[in-house]
Amino acid sequence: MIKPELLKLLREKKGFSQEEVARQLDLSRPSYSLIEKGEKDLTLSQAKIVSDLYGITLDSLIKGSPTQQIEVDIKKTFKETLKKEETIRISIPQKKLDKFKEVLLYILEKVGGKSNVGMGVLYKLLYFIDFDYYEKYEDQLVGATYIKNHFGPTPVEFIKLAKQMMDQDELEEVKSKYFEKEQTKYLPHRSANLSKLSAQEIKHIDDVLARLSDKNASEMRDYSHKDVPWIVAEDGKPIEYESVFYRTGDTSVRDYDGATNNL
Repeated sequence: MIKPELLKLLREKKGFSQEEVARQLDLSRPSYSLIEKGEKDLTLSQAKIVSDLYGITLDSLIKGSPTQQIEVDIKKTFKETLKKEETIRISIPQKKLDKFKEVLLYILEKVGGKSNVGMGVLYKLLYFIDFDYYEKYEDQLVGATYIKNHFGPTPVEFIKLAKQMMDQDELEEVKSKYFEKEQTKYLPHRSANLSKLSAQEIKHIDDVLARLSDKNASEMRDYSHKDVPWIVAEDGKPIEYESVFYRTGDTSVRDYDGATNNL
């Protein structure tokens, strides 16, 4: 049995609520509360999810290693993760940046004219296109770096890429009003080069746009806040792609029994 006081300590150290941890375990908050009270045990698969969430080994969690050592393990794992993100995902290869351009232009051609699609909605559409693809196919479509902020996932490379495209007259930034609030929109000056995208990638983008592009900025923010990768990320830090495999039914798009889920 894993020490319930250890589970509570780890959760509080990471700043998670019981509800957030329960969601990752596909439990109700009251059910998870019983675990922290010692009235119910974690299953082995649940313990693995918890150990991954807190960045410690399953062995340390089960054996109840001293708190100080666990804190060291958490810090070490987090630093290693950031280093990995910086070397693998923050510096996107030119080939991926070229694809990012075409994906952005394709999105704007399809839904950029909708009154609700300003910068905030666009950011979330890019995020779900990338992360949903990774969950479905275990491969990166663009593989942009997204950081966690209060309004949801933000693509780090977007501003620099958009400026480059505007300098090359591929894109135009315009200011507009949406329900009396100032909104930044982008208009494409050329069509996307679809030869850069596979049929599978285009269908995937179309599916995400059909499902999410009618939501306004607030709805997209709230939806992204239900996503496990966003929940478990540190504020202002990169969101890990691998976290998609711990998604709950709120945002998961993959049927783990075999087929993909067309939500």
